[in-house]
Amino acid sequence: MTHPDSRSDQVVFRAIFPSDAVSGEHAAPTDLEAVVGARSFAMLSPGGPARETALVQTLPSEHLDTALPVLLGCGMGHALKLLLERCSGPVAVVEKEHEIQKISGALASLTPQDRQRVELVSTANADEALMQLTHWQSCHNGLRLLPIALPFYLRLDRAYYGWLQKELAASARFDFWSRAAGPRFTGSQPRVLLLTSKYFLMGEVEGACHTLGIEHKLVHIKNDTVARTDFVEQLLEAVVSFRPDCCITLNHMGVDVEGVLMDLLARLQLPLASWFVDNPHLIIHLYSRCVSPWTALFTWDADNIESLQAAGFEHVFYLPLGTDPDRFHPDKGASAPAAWQADLSFVGNSMVYKVGSRLKNGRFPRDLLLPFYKVSLAFMKSEQRSVAEFLRDAFPQVFTHYEALPDNEAKLAYETAITWQATRLYRNGCVRRLLPLKPLIVGDDGWKIEFRHEPVQPRYMEPLSYYTDLPRFYCRSLVNFNCTSKQMKGAVNQRIFDVPAAGSFVLTDWRPQMEQLFEPHEMLCYREPDEAPELVRHYLTHHTERQSTALRARKRVLACHTWAHRLQTLLERMRQVYGTPVAQNSQRRRERA
Repeated sequence: MTHPDSRSDQVVFRAIFPSDAVSGEHAAPTDLEAVVGARSFAMLSPGGPARETALVQTLPSEHLDTALPVLLGCGMGHALKLLLERCSGPVAVVEKEHEIQKISGALASLTPQDRQRVELVSTANADEALMQLTHWQSCHNGLRLLPIALPFYLRLDRAYYGWLQKELAASARFDFWSRAAGPRFTGSQPRVLLLTSKYFLMGEVEGACHTLGIEHKLVHIKNDTVARTDFVEQLLEAVVSFRPDCCITLNHMGVDVEGVLMDLLARLQLPLASWFVDNPHLIIHLYSRCVSPWTALFTWDADNIESLQAAGFEHVFYLPLGTDPDRFHPDKGASAPAAWQADLSFVGNSMVYKVGSRLKNGRFPRDLLLPFYKVSLAFMKSEQRSVAEFLRDAFPQVFTHYEALPDNEAKLAYETAITWQATRLYRNGCVRRLLPLKPLIVGDDGWKIEFRHEPVQPRYMEPLSYYTDLPRFYCRSLVNFNCTSKQMKGAVNQRIFDVPAAGSFVLTDWRPQMEQLFEPHEMLCYREPDEAPELVRHYLTHHTERQSTALRARKRVLACHTWAHRLQTLLERMRQVYGTPVAQNSQRRRERA
């Protein structure tokens, strides 16, 4: 609702001093007179200070204890001082008349402790004033607002102060949490609150919102201390002003270990979709106290569903990775440097430095370090997904020492080291078999260490930017080789979507979940690393077959595997779980139509 125009007449304010004030001495004014055209009226006379304080004195104590007082007009400060004495919490003062404050000095005369309790609203725009008060309310547990209007201000500018009094009185009749909660997913298109961070895929989610025409609002996470007051304030303000149907975050960013956010969302009845695009078990263990029916987890690896449900999460869904077809497009290759041209290329980290750093920082006991390489090699060859379960079954003695680690963080650090070393061994073996074909390897300097003694050396290139370089790079390779990390033994990585979107050919290792995403003639796979060299040779010499496969893969990606498809699936799941029955029935009717 928009307020009517405020007073437009020119007003002059005059201080009124005591009649016995000595000329030349500094004396505080006892009253104030407003002159509007040919008429004038005093702030306090003839009642004096009681004209202000009477409004506060008559308020029942229980009202002050359960509400947020909003003083419409500061006046000479008598009402404000009494209000600060009678209540122990914060107080808001709406005072757009700056000249009055200069004369009365009411705010300036407060003690520092009392001044910190006062929220001053001084904007001349009543809509902005109401928004500021609503934000202030949301930061103080949503207590109802209690307007206290000084008569002088209603007479001075009823269009402003009177309108605010009416709006605040109306809002006081409704509970903040009830208003903020409300039904979810009642419209044809949901409204989404994005808890954003520097994680690179959040930009893709926002882009998908634009593609689908999804109204969305960003709440920025500035650092890891997500339970900070400013983050909670941002969230509450967004909930009140934007009225989202759900929140979306990646890898639980924005969720604090203490559970403050989860409790807040539960009270607001606002569901959270947390999409894990990395191994959730390296993250979720920190949030054992944050299991909530108002949270739905989405994981890029279907193998995680059962274990996440066992951890107490009721709503868990499979949601694979995807791609941005505008960023990864066949036309992007035209601007690529000639040096990027390759018959065969591989993009990936050697894991040499990552493993070394994890072992150094982990400070693992000798009984875990001695069998580390043997265990990692065995885990690489195993089909088991969980390192802990693998140790228990295959290396019971190592498992005993693993269980003796001081906390979950130490255990997960060791699991990560095993997984990374298994990935290092696997990638090394896959790429090493391709060295006779002189591939172009894009990655860290660890690759030069790995292959320093090989008689046939590949070409090396420094790591490329995912956003600016890889969309152009993939187009310049006849065969893009892919070997998946051992942290995803059943799932697929992002490259099998990005490369086809760019119009190029990818040869990848087979993963069980591949069959849910592509038909066999759309994505060419090797089952064992020994198969890869011959397949590469075949597709390098059979141009038509290679190009037709790439076209079929691209057609599938554009039809099923963009970020917009993923966001649409996520929101459909959220509607099914958290939508009202009316909204769910409406969605079913639209689907049938």
